[in-house]
Amino acid sequence: MYHVLGVPSPSQPYPQLFVKPADLAGQLRWLARHGYHAVTLGQVFRYWRRAVPLPRKPVVVSFDDGYLSDYTVARPALQRYGWPGVLNLVVDNVTPGDITASQVRALIADGWEIDAHTISHVDLTGLGTAQLRREVAGSRLMLRHMFGRPVDFFCYPVGRYDAQVVAAVRAAGYLGATTVNPGLGAPSRPYTLDRIRIDYSDGVSGFAKKMQRYGA
Repeated sequence: MYHVLGVPSPSQPYPQLFVKPADLAGQLRWLARHGYHAVTLGQVFRYWRRAVPLPRKPVVVSFDDGYLSDYTVARPALQRYGWPGVLNLVVDNVTPGDITASQVRALIADGWEIDAHTISHVDLTGLGTAQLRREVAGSRLMLRHMFGRPVDFFCYPVGRYDAQVVAAVRAAGYLGATTVNPGLGAPSRPYTLDRIRIDYSDGVSGFAKKMQRYGA
């Protein structure tokens, strides 16, 4: 799980949400050298549900929110290996300065999967029924309309969810949803899939330790 690819300013309140472009390149190189191959969540679910084959060591490389760096940094880094990324896209972030619709379309053309991350990146656990439905189901409809692609997966903003939120995700027709809980995704918990968050301080060695800690 990645967020912004770049170097945070001294005043940045969440510097750990950044990853240096050089570190991303090194982390992807580590994956390739250790036999990993990036896939989409859709591919994972087709394997889980219908035994459609996957590469021997599949890994989902996901990017949350929707930033310009997904296009300028992550895209060429993944192109080097012919790998897709997974973009958990906030609808309101599809705007010049973050990431534009044409840039998202370029990612899709490269094989990226676009998943929903709400309309406004709000904490879903405090919302009423109508607003919760709009953020969860509405974001799926909006992204499908914008890009003409299936949107089968959801990502909980700031990792916040409860039983009501999970029920809304199911009702909206998503096949699964990702969290910020550390670990590996499991088919027994499709609506609370764990991920391994990569932080600014990790570098390549910290990245490798996290992969090994969770048994990836």
